[in-house]
Amino acid sequence: MNTTTTGTESNQSATHRFANACLDGCRKVLSQFQNLKEAILAEFRPTIGSDEHLLRLAVNEAEALARQTAYPYLFFPTLALEKAESVRNWHARQENLRRLREPVRWSQAPLFNSVTR
Repeated sequence: MNTTTTGTESNQSATHRFANACLDGCRKVLSQFQNLKEAILAEFRPTIGSDEHLLRLAVNEAEALARQTAYPYLFFPTLALEKAESVRNWHARQENLRRLREPVRWSQAPLFNSVTR
């Protein structure tokens, strides 16, 4: 009877070791995804300005899309970079539109100054 109990305890111990190994593996995967996300955010943050929340949403969306594939490690970096570049391009277009909407100060316009002098 002791042999059976010891065998059951041994199986439970092996099961716990296996579960802990799986849990450690999952933690490493999550950590790697998080580190990559932070690296992408750090790279694009200076060009985004106040729209960082959009950048975070884009990178999170890339992660969600990548996790739906069979190879999330393969797809996530490319998807995240594409999405981050889209946010950067959108931000640049918005900045250009804001500049175009600014009222023209005729006294500062180069053509006005050259004609009046």
